[in-house]
Amino acid sequence: MMMRKPGRPLFLVMALMMLFNATVRSQTKPARQVININSDWQFKKDANRRDAALTDLKWKNVTIPHTWNDQDIQAGKGFYAGDASYQKELFAAADWKGKRVFIRFEGVGSVARLYVNDRYIGEHKGSYSAFVFDISYALKYGEQNKIEVKVNNEEREDVIPINNRLFPIYGGIYRPIALIITNSVNIAVTDLASSGVFITQQDVSAKSAALKVKVKLENKSEAAAAKLTLSTSIYDAAGKMVKQAAEKIMVSRQGEQLFNQQLMVSDPHLWNGIKDPYLYKLVVRLADEKGIIDEVTQPLGLRKFEMKPGKGFYLNDQPYRLLGVCRHQDKQDEGNALSNAQHAADLEDIKEMGTTSIRFAHYQQSEYLYSKCDSMGFVIWAEIPFVNAVSTKEAGNAQSQLRELIRQNYNHPSIYVWGLHNEVYGKTPDDYTAVLTRDLDDISKTEDPDRYTVSVSGYGEMDRPTNLNADIQGMNRYYGWYEGKIGDLEQWVSGLEQKFPDYRMVLSEYGTEANIAQQEEVSRETGNPSGQIWPEAYQQKFHEIQWGIIDKHPYIAASYVWNMFDFAVPPANGGNVPARNMKGLMTFDRKVKKDAFYWYKANWNPEPMVYITGRRFTKRTNPKITVTVYSNTGTPILMVNGKKITDVKKGTTSVHYIFENVRLQKGKNKVEAIVSTNNLRDQVDWNLN
Repeated sequence: MMMRKPGRPLFLVMALMMLFNATVRSQTKPARQVININSDWQFKKDANRRDAALTDLKWKNVTIPHTWNDQDIQAGKGFYAGDASYQKELFAAADWKGKRVFIRFEGVGSVARLYVNDRYIGEHKGSYSAFVFDISYALKYGEQNKIEVKVNNEEREDVIPINNRLFPIYGGIYRPIALIITNSVNIAVTDLASSGVFITQQDVSAKSAALKVKVKLENKSEAAAAKLTLSTSIYDAAGKMVKQAAEKIMVSRQGEQLFNQQLMVSDPHLWNGIKDPYLYKLVVRLADEKGIIDEVTQPLGLRKFEMKPGKGFYLNDQPYRLLGVCRHQDKQDEGNALSNAQHAADLEDIKEMGTTSIRFAHYQQSEYLYSKCDSMGFVIWAEIPFVNAVSTKEAGNAQSQLRELIRQNYNHPSIYVWGLHNEVYGKTPDDYTAVLTRDLDDISKTEDPDRYTVSVSGYGEMDRPTNLNADIQGMNRYYGWYEGKIGDLEQWVSGLEQKFPDYRMVLSEYGTEANIAQQEEVSRETGNPSGQIWPEAYQQKFHEIQWGIIDKHPYIAASYVWNMFDFAVPPANGGNVPARNMKGLMTFDRKVKKDAFYWYKANWNPEPMVYITGRRFTKRTNPKITVTVYSNTGTPILMVNGKKITDVKKGTTSVHYIFENVRLQKGKNKVEAIVSTNNLRDQVDWNLN
């Protein structure tokens, strides 16, 4: 018991007691518990009405994340799409009674139905967004409880994506599951699985940053209204509090309650992309007279994004080049059930290349991934899977998935744009697709008026009505692959600059396939997307020419290579590999970085490097060849079997060196590229048969 000392004011004693109570409470048990429940699940495929041979009705133990399509989709022989079940025994502690217990799924592919103790709780449609159910009233406290999740990943006209044409709809609980346990009065958990806290930044500069924090609260206690204190605290990276706002509030039992708090940060340390991704921490606390009863922590990166029509992207009022790649979330032999460590490894590969921006295509991706982008400084594009086909039955689900995407990721400072669709079309401004895009744009502006929206066309026309219903028009251009020649990109972008100088435009996809097992010297001007020969050298040439064009046109405010990694496509059958899109700069298993990877690394990453291309073309048949070297640190010297080669010319950018008329000798040839000023060298061995 705390004793009052003589002369100490009563109000100070009371304040100390409240502080003592809050400290004791925080030391014994946090106000909010988050418990991962990813282990000890049982799984089985259910009876498949289409293909009984693909079913497996035996239960087996699995750990989440899990997908049942980790192998069959990439085999190209058909894959299981249908019903499956997961179940788990969950002990509900007796002291949870009287609290609120939620179960949160970060991603289930693609329709999930939850049962607790055989009681139906609810359904969620969509593979890529998180969802939450309140299971407080279905649990038996002090006992074991049966948790069952029924999952289906068949194509559906009312759930986007409506088909498997561009990428597979993997089945399973492929992202983590957690229990969230709160007091009866809490910061909202069931607001489309959001944090319940929404941070709006205004007037951000090096002098100050104005913040508005909206908090959603729920009261499920027996009291008609709870008398509480709501506080918002901002901490710098060292853990020092730099700003706080607090107020006394009344939280009614009737409906969700909204409260706003205003804060001003003076002389902020700005989030500045890859150069300096500085993060504050914002903590919202709810307290009664005994101490903290709920608490939520969110990232805070203070920054200003602006895309100026015809001029490019600006970060904190300074030009900032968005050097981008697209990323799918699947991996060979893993499917889409990736661990946080695997997500982090992908980002490290992307960072090595000097990338500053990522388009996470074509769907909401891992929460961990977005958080890592905050701390690593990537400027990112997040989107929903409204892609490639229209059924006219998907509007409600598309709208729902967009709301989920925005609310669940609202506070990530790295996100600059919400993607509304990719390659879906309409001929007039009043047709289904154009109207749905307009409605999606309106939802985005209502949910988050401070971020851009983007829609993506597979055509090179700026004035298509469907795509003018967003702030930014993305265009997917595949000159030299699906149409025309590689260099046609120049005429296209020059034409847009002249005709539409005041439009915001990004090159949302460009690229070509490359099978690293297929090596040859390539001089062709076009590829063959329907063929079986996709040599790596053609991808190298493609990107050398096209980045050389993009680099000269700041009118292209952002550009995104399709794709960072090879990925699965169930109906694909080209390049002598089934069910695979091989436009990646790295292979599906992440083991090989293709030559084009090093092209971008040389152009984008200032760290000194030298690299000889064609290193996998080890068995040569032509004694007279051309050798390409990338060097971002000066002109390299090429040595072939100890002899210096002097016939060199510059290529499409300053890092591009081409050595012509290089002669090989029969048998083994040692080829070296040397930059003496930095003591850098690269070596390959080629054999001439």
